[in-house]
Amino acid sequence: MSSSIQKDSLYTLNNGEKIPVSGFGLYQTPPGQATDITYQALKVGYRHIDSAQGYNNEEEGAKGIAQFLKENPSVKRSDVFFTTKIKNGFHGYEESTRVIQESLKKVSPYIDYIDLFLIHSPMSDKEKRLGTWKALQEAIDSGKVKSIGVSNYGTPHLDELYAWEGLKYKPVVNQLELHPWLPRKDLQEYGKKYDYYLEAYSPLTQAKKLDDPELVSIAKKYGFTPAQILLRWSYDQGFIPLAKTVNVDRIVENFTVLDKVPKLDDEDYKLLDKPNSYEVLTWDPTKYVDEKK
Repeated sequence: MSSSIQKDSLYTLNNGEKIPVSGFGLYQTPPGQATDITYQALKVGYRHIDSAQGYNNEEEGAKGIAQFLKENPSVKRSDVFFTTKIKNGFHGYEESTRVIQESLKKVSPYIDYIDLFLIHSPMSDKEKRLGTWKALQEAIDSGKVKSIGVSNYGTPHLDELYAWEGLKYKPVVNQLELHPWLPRKDLQEYGKKYDYYLEAYSPLTQAKKLDDPELVSIAKKYGFTPAQILLRWSYDQGFIPLAKTVNVDRIVENFTVLDKVPKLDDEDYKLLDKPNSYEVLTWDPTKYVDEKK
């Protein structure tokens, strides 16, 4: 084994719950494909599925989990981790309470709770964000949600939440676009400060950097694909990468990185170490400033 982290490893979140280090994302996966691709990912070995209200595939993802569990009775519901997120436009206590219940209703025929519920972004205002957090905390108290966290939160949004007198349950993760060209060192430091994990979405740069000369040279050196090298880099930062693909062969390729791809050497890390790079390949709500200000 090339690393102490294995493909079936679990990290312990700050509330004591366990999260699989290898995540499978359903972003941009059409509802008609989401059930089968979730099933296939679980069949390969993934135990962590990431959906969102905005992806329109929560129900289909949950259905894929139920199908897999039915066919594999040795795997328990508690072995599979399911995440969803509150869609932008539904912030505030009342709206968030309503859409949390809608998500629970969608998945309830298939799974009896949601492991992790995130705020998809901070794009509203302070009052609404904190109202949403209140609704999420109540979802934990109901027993239907195990953990809550944030996504695309920048340092001001995090400071706001941690300073709130109503904070009862702390975020267990901040899910962000993370890769060598967008390492977000400030938010890495916040993760250490506030004891939460960083989940990396678009860890494969949505294929936009797979032909980068330095990355290609490292991939050739190790005999693996550029995508596998990027995942190895992400794991070695302590991130929880969320790889996505609708290609079953690539699911296997991605999932076996921790078993097959060795830790990169110092020379390779220097090539991929771009601490001051800030190349956003998706969107960047971490820089969002409230319009009311």
